[in-house]
Order: sequence, then structure tokens, then C-alpha cells
Amino acid sequence: MIKHRGFPGRLPGTDFQFTIRRPNPKGVTPITRRERFRDRRPPDKRADLWFMAALWIQFGDQPFERGNLDAGRLSWLFGREVLPFDDPFDPEDYEAQLIIDVEAAQRSFPEAFELGGPWQ
Repeated sequence: MIKHRGFPGRLPGTDFQFTIRRPNPKGVTPITRRERFRDRRPPDKRADLWFMAALWIQFGDQPFERGNLDAGRLSWLFGREVLPFDDPFDPEDYEAQLIIDVEAAQRSFPEAFELGGPWQ
């Protein structure tokens, strides 16, 4: 499992996790598409925004390996802003390749793409 150096481990001041420390000995947590409803709490929305900004800063429009990125956090973006790059895609593989759908991500999280990102 590749560890993405320089990627934030969590949303500052919260317990929203962005990365994992080590592979799960019981098996890889699969990435699944989770529905984001309009009534989600503001902290959840902020975590999505910051995670998207971190993905954009780290990888841009290039494919990237899942590696130590948290499956739960990826699942909130998967199928919309983050798409599978591999064909066939294995949602339980730490080496699976993903890519940002830039147009969809800019529509959903415009602040993530502004100069300086959401932490300005």
C-alpha cells in the first residue's frame, strides 16, 4: 500500500479521517458510492470540501493510486467527483487507480479549486 506523503491525515480540529496508517488485516474496505443528501451536517460538507481540495492539490487531473486514502471519505465522492481509472476496477484493491472528474468536482466544490483552497 502506497502512502501518499504530504497528504493531510485528517480535517484539522476534527476526527474526520483522510488517510489510514496501515492496511486492514481483516481485508480491504471497499470503496462504494454513498449518497450525499441536502440535509447533511455542515461539518460533513466541510470535510468533503477539504478532502476534494487536498486531492486536487496532490494529484490534479492525473490518475492516482488509492493507497492509504480513507475508503469511507473516498466513498462520499466516488462515482461523481472521483471516478475509477482502471477497467475493470477493483474497489477492494489498495493499488486501484482513480481520477478526479474535474468538471464535476468544480461544479460540486468550486472553493476547492480557487487559489489557496478552502483554508484561506
